[in-house]
Amino acid sequence: MKKSIVNEKSFQFAIRIVNLYKYLCEQRKEFVLSKQLLKSGNSIGANIREGDHAESKLDFIHKFAIAQKECNETIYWIELLNASDYLSETEFKSIYEDASELMKLITSILKTSKLTIHH
Repeated sequence: MKKSIVNEKSFQFAIRIVNLYKYLCEQRKEFVLSKQLLKSGNSIGANIREGDHAESKLDFIHKFAIAQKECNETIYWIELLNASDYLSETEFKSIYEDASELMKLITSILKTSKLTIHH
């Protein structure tokens, strides 16, 4: 159940990241930070998807740990875009909340998966 929820949320988040990237390039003429955001923001779901076909429990944990790191990096770029006035407060809060929710979900799955290894 959790895997399908995290798959769906990470995919929907990736769509938001792509749309935000397009907005930043087309409307705000920002091309550097937005490219970093695009890479890390889409890597989250890609690593989660790779985790679905992990070769072992440890491989699954590894893929989700990478997704967690990418999510953390994405939050950094979102914060930087906000601090440098490329995002309005409303835009920032919306995407930041989604990223934070995704981070909590990934972290929870990681913790649960690590517990099952030791038992």
